[in-house]
Amino acid sequence: MKKSLMKLLFFSIISSQIFNTLNLKALVPHYYFPGNENLKQEGLSLGKKAYQLLYFGQIKDSLNLAKLAVKINNTNETLWTILAEAQIANKLYEEALISLHNAQEINPKMGEIYFAKSTIYLKQSKIKKARISLQSGIKIFPKNFNAIFQLGNIYLMEKNYEKALKEFDKAIEIKKDFWQAVNNKGLAYYELDKINLSIISFKKAISLEESAEPLLALASCLKNKDINKAIFLAKKALNKEPNYVKYNYRKEQLWGEKLQNSTEKLFENSQLKQEIIFAKTKIN
Repeated sequence: MKKSLMKLLFFSIISSQIFNTLNLKALVPHYYFPGNENLKQEGLSLGKKAYQLLYFGQIKDSLNLAKLAVKINNTNETLWTILAEAQIANKLYEEALISLHNAQEINPKMGEIYFAKSTIYLKQSKIKKARISLQSGIKIFPKNFNAIFQLGNIYLMEKNYEKALKEFDKAIEIKKDFWQAVNNKGLAYYELDKINLSIISFKKAISLEESAEPLLALASCLKNKDINKAIFLAKKALNKEPNYVKYNYRKEQLWGEKLQNSTEKLFENSQLKQEIIFAKTKIN
């Protein structure tokens, strides 16, 4: 009897503990704590969304989401580069450089980091740093014709026209129909007083893409040889892109002083007076 009573008391205590535990579980909410891999995946997902927002021009939202993605997963270089792109879009250049430095620490062989740094340095007018960064990226991706073309453009800015020509030739060798590189060869040749080679380059660029820039540049080359042809080309160019009537706009397109002066003289022709007025009106 005593033994049975003790046994009954024992089971009573045990069952009481079980029920109390169940009650406790019912009262305390259940939380899910994600592991490292889940957090990394969540960070990548947010980074993708941030990039999509950036693509659609929602730069503030993109920046906030990219910051959150990096907080969740700060060991992924791609997320740091997405954050940098969002920071560049928001003109936070120094912050973008820090983000790119963090990406570089993770993966120093990611060529896109050097290209992005070069873009920032150009916006800051740090031409030498832009060139050095671009050259480092090209060592990793030697067939990136856009980067090679940009290096040629930097040499144009530095008035190192021979080196610019070499880079443009490299870009064209990779991409045969790269009309922008063909056009910019014409810009370099003109500053070297190789007008005939400029004409050849601009004509070739027009054959690839009848754009306003080579049309007007060729017009400037021909103003002393065939004024009627020059006027025809200039009118066509200004109709396509009226901004080329502005000196500063052409400067942004890396036109050198010699070509600029030639174009200004061309615009003095009375037969272009109406087209110039109309182009300025369209800009305004």
